[in-house]
Amino acid sequence: MSHNPGTVMIVAGETSGDLHGANLVRAMHGIAPDLQFRGIGGRRMQEAGVKLMANAADMAVVGLTEVIVKLNQIRKVLNLMKADLMASKPDLLILIDYPDFNLMLGKFAKACGVRVFYYISPQIWAWRRGRIKKIRTIVDKMAVILPFEEQLYRDEDVDATYVGHPLLDTVKTKYLRQEALEKFGLQEGATTVGLLPGSRDAEIARLLPVMMNAAEILVKKLPHVQFVLPLAETLERAFVENILQQSPVPVRIVRHDTYDAINLSDIVIVASGTATLETALLGKPMVIIYKVSPVSYYIGKKIITVEHIGLANIIAGKTVVPELIQDEANPERIATEVVNILNDPTRMRNIKQELDLIREKLGGPGAADRAARLACDML
Repeated sequence: MSHNPGTVMIVAGETSGDLHGANLVRAMHGIAPDLQFRGIGGRRMQEAGVKLMANAADMAVVGLTEVIVKLNQIRKVLNLMKADLMASKPDLLILIDYPDFNLMLGKFAKACGVRVFYYISPQIWAWRRGRIKKIRTIVDKMAVILPFEEQLYRDEDVDATYVGHPLLDTVKTKYLRQEALEKFGLQEGATTVGLLPGSRDAEIARLLPVMMNAAEILVKKLPHVQFVLPLAETLERAFVENILQQSPVPVRIVRHDTYDAINLSDIVIVASGTATLETALLGKPMVIIYKVSPVSYYIGKKIITVEHIGLANIIAGKTVVPELIQDEANPERIATEVVNILNDPTRMRNIKQELDLIREKLGGPGAADRAARLACDML
């Protein structure tokens, strides 16, 4: 690595990427304190020392047709990043997940002679596996976070290294149980249901009303039940409260203490995504739900090749927790699945044991440190 202060462009287009990007930047600064970072991310990356050129919250989308709404914004940011790449020629471009945007930017960087490090692989094992050919021509080094990904890439002549899963470093509680109950205003002895409707406005608008209708059913079926909703960093509290106010069921909103809120829950109703793995690592049974526009769903069914949508089930290689997709993600089915798990101690115990095995499969902590060493070796 050069003794001159290096410059790194880093791009994370979503909430989870912002968290992992921030940890990677801190780990790289631990190795090379003078490194200068700029790029796309959120509050966490900014706090870690990244000069933001665009905010990830403005670019996050779910579903294929949903991209169209933000297409102009995404295109403007892509052009901005290309212009900066060409003008400043950073020493390294780090891409974090967000594949459609990042592979376009990576291709441009490669043409400009900038080396490309990809941290957190596109899910080519789930859909559009043909992208691996493009990745081979664009990416100089791939750091993967799921154990089976390394061999998949190496079989295709992509230089890939398994670094472990970054969530093993971040999924930690801060409070003792009694402290958390008091802090969040929750009752000891009641059945606590966690609600995790996602991190984007469109997801919340689509899924939270369904969750609240399920909550109304659960109030009638369970004697003492309370609900807690950890609020994603990207969401405005007022936006979520507006939806909650349309239901008679009270919900405690928790900001900044997501893992403690999940940890207090007996069961979680969770939108498919990173949150399913976070919930699994905390050992909490869950019901995974997924809904997109009908067109997105139709297209997705044609091209997605995995049996499961939840990361917990994907890593386990089987159905550990129920997944309710599209029309099945209705209030009655959600409530039924929740009640069935809560009322079956043997099933509850089996789910928890399977979730422990998922943690074991992912190995030990330290993913950001291992990825940082790989990235710094490229400077």
